[in-house]
Amino acid sequence: MSITLTAQAAEHITKHMAKRGAGIGLRLGVRLTGCSGMAYQVDFVDESNENDHVFEDHGIKVFVDPRSLPFVDGTQLDYAREGLNAGFKFKNPNEKAACGCGESFTV
Repeated sequence: MSITLTAQAAEHITKHMAKRGAGIGLRLGVRLTGCSGMAYQVDFVDESNENDHVFEDHGIKVFVDPRSLPFVDGTQLDYAREGLNAGFKFKNPNEKAACGCGESFTV
């Protein structure tokens, strides 16, 4: 089981955690929504839950709840700027399809 970060994603997370002045890492999860069924959720973590799976890459801890782990296992988080848009990109080997707007996916 693994969750990895690109150097760009780690740099972005580090900068935002420094701006916040708090945090121990990033939470990656999924929620049911959208036309394809699931959407990624990303949040900063100030304290972990006892059931969290914790992965560390580039010095950043990524926390994943047990319910989300089967859907995001093997995912690489990237951060990219494309024109005026910037945000996380998910390279998820479990993803079978995504909706046209890119907001949701199915496994």
